[in-house]
Amino acid sequence: MALEIERKFLVKNKAFLEAAERHVSICQYYLHQDESGGVRRVRFLDDKVYLTIKGPSSPDGLVREEVEREISPAEGQTLLAQGHEGKVCKTRYYIPYASYLWEVDVFHEELEGLIIAEVELPSLEAQPSLPSWVGEEVTGDVRYYNSALARVGQFPFPTTGQSKQPSNT
Repeated sequence: MALEIERKFLVKNKAFLEAAERHVSICQYYLHQDESGGVRRVRFLDDKVYLTIKGPSSPDGLVREEVEREISPAEGQTLLAQGHEGKVCKTRYYIPYASYLWEVDVFHEELEGLIIAEVELPSLEAQPSLPSWVGEEVTGDVRYYNSALARVGQFPFPTTGQSKQPSNT
């Protein structure tokens, strides 16, 4: 398994669009989420399909193990036909900034209005410069895990007392 080290931030405005090199459409479906925080998902990214298995996150949310491989669209549809536990659709923008590649996800459907920036790091010690459009850091806040967003299915988040609440995945 590969190790993923990543920080997440809310986005303050759409100034990132000016620097975006490209974008892709993504719909990802969560096949299984276990109590430890591991997930299995199928991601449809433009004309490609990927199966991803992620292990639980570290307590600070920075690190998790991940395996991803491309599968055929038919395999993806077969997996979805067996059921899923939620989905997330978004447009992902790729923005180079200060020697890092930032990925900004603009969410759609029930999550409209939510924009999250992620940056993958080469090590735990890496300290990337933050672009001006980056806001509050939400690394480790389980409400902003895509798997939790897929289950909650709405933004802004439901208030306490409603049935769907994010969990630590």
